[in-house]
Amino acid sequence: MRLANRFSTFIFAVLLASLLGCAGSPTKEGTGEYFDDTVITTKVKAAIFDESSLKSAEINVETFKGTVQLSGFVSSRADINKAVELARGVKGVTSVRNDMRVK
Repeated sequence: MRLANRFSTFIFAVLLASLLGCAGSPTKEGTGEYFDDTVITTKVKAAIFDESSLKSAEINVETFKGTVQLSGFVSSRADINKAVELARGVKGVTSVRNDMRVK
């Protein structure tokens, strides 16, 4: 009986440690958040790529906890506005940070 109790305590401790290892913090994403952000990044890149007026190769997209950061160089202010509008339209995006510059 004592051996079974020690074994179950050990298993519980391992499970607890593994769950806490996957948890996020204000400066670090959890495992689930990482995959969610990867999906958001892919969807934003696809939306920008599908827009023929934008040169998608010159726009970088990064996502952290639902906040999308757009950076790179575009031809006009209208291109910046269009890229931000497309990013905001993607499901799961909580905010957009615009670091794009007109070349």
